Amino acid sequence: MQTKLGIIGGSGVYEIDGLEGAEWIRPTSSFGTPSDDVLTGTLDGVAMVFLPRHGRGHVHSPSTVPYRANIDALKRLGVTDVISVSACGSFREEMAPGDFVIVDQFIDRTFARDKSFFGTGLVAHVSVAHPTCPRLSAACADAARAAGVTVHEGGTYLAMEGPQFSSLAESKLYREVWGCDVIGMTNMPEAKLAREAELCYASVAMITDYDSWHPDHGAVDITEIVKTLKGNADKARALVKGLPARLGGDRAPCPHGCDRALEHAILTAPDQRDPAMVEKLAAVAGRVLG
Repeated sequence: MQTKLGIIGGSGVYEIDGLEGAEWIRPTSSFGTPSDDVLTGTLDGVAMVFLPRHGRGHVHSPSTVPYRANIDALKRLGVTDVISVSACGSFREEMAPGDFVIVDQFIDRTFARDKSFFGTGLVAHVSVAHPTCPRLSAACADAARAAGVTVHEGGTYLAMEGPQFSSLAESKLYREVWGCDVIGMTNMPEAKLAREAELCYASVAMITDYDSWHPDHGAVDITEIVKTLKGNADKARALVKGLPARLGGDRAPCPHGCDRALEHAILTAPDQRDPAMVEKLAAVAGRVLG
């Protein structure tokens, strides 16, 4: 199998030096319309697809991002590995604005989003005990360090619904009681859906602020966030540029089983499966549905 990288991120990240054959194309999905067209091309011999999570011009709020359509579209395009690049707030003094955190755990506090491809007529339960791929995460950390970024490997990401930022009480709860490291609005249900689609998933959280807990920084300031975001985008592009050399074009099965997550996950008996659901899940679960 050949590696095909899928990058889900914000504006600016897709401006990658050396992307050959760059072309914007309209992806398809049986779960609605994805966030935007996708940019396809080849970087240092490795195929790559970039999807703007919020759409170009930032037209989708965290709650209205079509997460299922996005992951389904990437799967249909042959993507094997998904890297999420997103802004976040920090709950740790040592995790400063401008640093990157390679997330390995999530607490999902979102409530207004479709969180599974499966449902009535075709039921499945996948494990998200370890929701990110260690192999892919290590490659991201290595590429970030090579680009001169301060990287923190491992961290718990609190996924909030938004679009408002946290209250001070919430920020203290997440930091002091729950032990979270960063907070954002977009990695859930994205990571869960990637696991259902048997895609390796890594989360690169780019710190823009200290949320609202820090006594010396006060409330979240969107002006400061945007300023830090611009610098982080340059670092993110450098990280992406370094991935092909670390992942290579030839891809072996994932040693952690991400690409076999549905092996024993589907519970609905074959003769009870909704044909419409089976057809709808052709890309996501076609390997096990036959």
